[in-house]
Amino acid sequence: MDDEPTGEYVSTLPGILGTIDILISKIEAVMLAVGVLLMAANTIANVVGRFVFQNSIFFSEELNRILIILITFAGISYAARHGRHIRMSAIYDTMPPKARKLMMIVITLVTAVFMFGLAYYAYGYILTQSGRGRVLPSLQIPVWITLVWVPIGFFMTGVQYLLTAIKNIIDKDIYLSTAVLEGYDDTEKEV
Repeated sequence: MDDEPTGEYVSTLPGILGTIDILISKIEAVMLAVGVLLMAANTIANVVGRFVFQNSIFFSEELNRILIILITFAGISYAARHGRHIRMSAIYDTMPPKARKLMMIVITLVTAVFMFGLAYYAYGYILTQSGRGRVLPSLQIPVWITLVWVPIGFFMTGVQYLLTAIKNIIDKDIYLSTAVLEGYDDTEKEV
């Protein structure tokens, strides 16, 4: 059973922070939906072309590579929003609630700083790539355009972690993300 929300995302943050949270969730949704749908359509069209018409789409591999970059970096922000990131919490889980709350604030702030730093370096890398003038062999578009999603994804993830830190500062509970309380799902089964 999937515990993902089925309706539109509703932020639990007040004011402008909630507006930013909702805006980022809509950008993530569009990036992920468009990326997955285009990748599926491209792959299916290429298979049909190859087996029915004996002719592959010459740019299919390059397009899928671009879409994988898009999906990956939109996905890290999505994972942060829904508290789906990897946690190594053996020590954290043994701490009392006040210490866990402080740790969560520190962890999310440090992670936000790293994500913003990675966005900055990714942006610098894109500038370097744009100066080189390289293009993709089949599509003939500049390589740097295919990488635009990297700093965008890192930036959106940084914002998610920053919003999570703010949520933990202003709320009495401990949050893994702006809408996910800390804890473990009781329906999980060991295999």
